[in-house]
Amino acid sequence: MASQIHILSSMATKQLLADLVAQFQQSHAQQDILVESVGGVDAARRVQSGEALDAVVLAANVIDQMTEAGHIVAGSRVDLVVSGVYVAVRAGAPRPDIGSETALRQAVLDAGTIGYSTGPSGVYLSKLFERWGIADQIKDRTVQSKPGIPVGTLIAKGEVDLGFQQLSEMMNVPGIDIVGPLPPGLQVMTTFSAGVAATCTRQDTVRELLAFMASADAAEIKRKNGMDPA
Repeated sequence: MASQIHILSSMATKQLLADLVAQFQQSHAQQDILVESVGGVDAARRVQSGEALDAVVLAANVIDQMTEAGHIVAGSRVDLVVSGVYVAVRAGAPRPDIGSETALRQAVLDAGTIGYSTGPSGVYLSKLFERWGIADQIKDRTVQSKPGIPVGTLIAKGEVDLGFQQLSEMMNVPGIDIVGPLPPGLQVMTTFSAGVAATCTRQDTVRELLAFMASADAAEIKRKNGMDPA
């Protein structure tokens, strides 16, 4: 069997990459591939420390920063998916109106606790609350999930009443109801990209894998995982 390919990603693409690797291995059965998905902050730290990896899948801007720092091979970035932010509540709880910016702002103000992640969606929500002028008002009611812990699990446990995260990270969490996406004008789409790690010693094989992941053959898997092809 060919030597193992080690891919490091954030949690947002965990199931997506598992499904893509499974399809790739249908025609590359001898290729052993390990996908390790952790919190995005932890993933970035490990890449920056020089850990031996073959490929990295993170938000596109982070891949670009790592390329500039020499941790990702220049010119190897491929865009895989674009992903929007969705809103969820505990299963069976009343679903607030989130159909407009005004309605969503009121839903946040009315919620007992508000949850978001340390990833791109969480950064965006923090800035949005500041722009709305309510950050100080709700700071004692906001819960930021720890890296690698889906916001949906906090909702299911009753620790968060209104949660925000990428759809891919919430769609398979039991015990929650997904209310819908952020309303028009507020939705932010994050592009998740892959790059060849500077420590990779089998670049041709890894580039072939990443090319498949970015190809039209992978589009249906991406949609099933709550994302759109980039």
